[in-house]
Amino acid sequence: MADLQGERDPQPAGGLSRRGLLGLAAGIGAAGLAVGAGAGTAAGVAVGRSREAATGARAYAFFGTHQAGITTPVQDHLHFAAFDMMARTSSDDLVELLQDWTYAAARMSRGLEVSATGAVGGSPDAPPDDTGEALDLPANGLTITIGFGPTLFQTDAGEDRYGIASRRPTALQTLPAFLGDDLDPLSSGGDLFVQACADDPQVAVHAVRNLSRIAFGRARLRWSQLGFGKTSKTTADQATPRNLFGYKDGTANILADDTAALTDHVWVADADEPAWMAGGSYLVARKIAMIIETWDRLRLSEQDRTIGRDKGEGAPLSGGTEQTAPDFTAASATASPAIDARSHVRLAHPDFNDGTRILRRGYNYVDGNTNLGRLDAGLFFLSYQRSPDQFVRLQKALSTDLMAEYVRHVGSGVWAVPPGAEAGSYIGAGLFV
Repeated sequence: MADLQGERDPQPAGGLSRRGLLGLAAGIGAAGLAVGAGAGTAAGVAVGRSREAATGARAYAFFGTHQAGITTPVQDHLHFAAFDMMARTSSDDLVELLQDWTYAAARMSRGLEVSATGAVGGSPDAPPDDTGEALDLPANGLTITIGFGPTLFQTDAGEDRYGIASRRPTALQTLPAFLGDDLDPLSSGGDLFVQACADDPQVAVHAVRNLSRIAFGRARLRWSQLGFGKTSKTTADQATPRNLFGYKDGTANILADDTAALTDHVWVADADEPAWMAGGSYLVARKIAMIIETWDRLRLSEQDRTIGRDKGEGAPLSGGTEQTAPDFTAASATASPAIDARSHVRLAHPDFNDGTRILRRGYNYVDGNTNLGRLDAGLFFLSYQRSPDQFVRLQKALSTDLMAEYVRHVGSGVWAVPPGAEAGSYIGAGLFV
């Protein structure tokens, strides 16, 4: 990879603010220690130039009309993190943090370190700006997406800490309780989120770790989640991946080239309120624990009935191939209708939900084991939609889902995702105009 160490992305503050640099100088600290490992390119370090032509050298632009990491081809790995602003911070602190995150994220998305001096280019008597655990790794398709939770605008106690309560989107409300929720408050919510996706897990973790360090003194990590094995696709050339139940997931997902569907279901329109959200979206995250041991003891025919598709091809039980539209009136040799009325496919289908669609971008996860000796595993569900009401409508429709017996929703959050930033500006700038 070419040494681009001297390049700088134009930012209002000319790079990291003094607060951001102090955050780096504070070392890992309380926030950074909770996160993880790294990637970047350092001055003076021999980098394998042959990697430039490799898949890992793929890079996506950070600046643009929409934030990257929504319709971008889904990468293989995820590090998701939710942050809370620290006590006694001001609106200036919040703006400065977003500027610093934008500057660093734009560099890391290009395979660079978080600053020009990076991991080894600064004073040997000071902590380095970049953690530098994988100095010779390229961008690996890294995307960094940032958004705002309901509590950033107004705390649960009603406090308007940053003078932006009046600019809160009406649609941005804490999600209602759903049947089957068993939510852990320590794995839910957050004033801000950062979603880092990449084809190398260390690149994704490095991004979150360094943004956490930069936030030192202004925001602290509330919770985070690692994900692997994408469970959806956003481009037609991607194969439909499988979830931990072994079924193809996201067959009918909205794709990046379906401009009409994106306009109708994903992007906030110019006519929507508030105006600063135009071109943005809303993210819902749900940590869904799968009761794998119980599922693994089900007959294959019962697994198929629960999902509404066959496990091998992924075709609807009404017949055909994976891409065949389900026929909810068709009968089979063993059932009429062939697709059970309580199957996941039928209950979530747009035909039974007023045409509602969402863009899914989830990942599998395994977080070790439970104290009962079972795998602590499941689906980290991420969906982008023009309004959170779309998710709410679908989740309520799934209240009688046969699959509900085998899953528990243990984490949750909803965030407003501002539009992309122009070069020279920063993510969320329109909120503060």
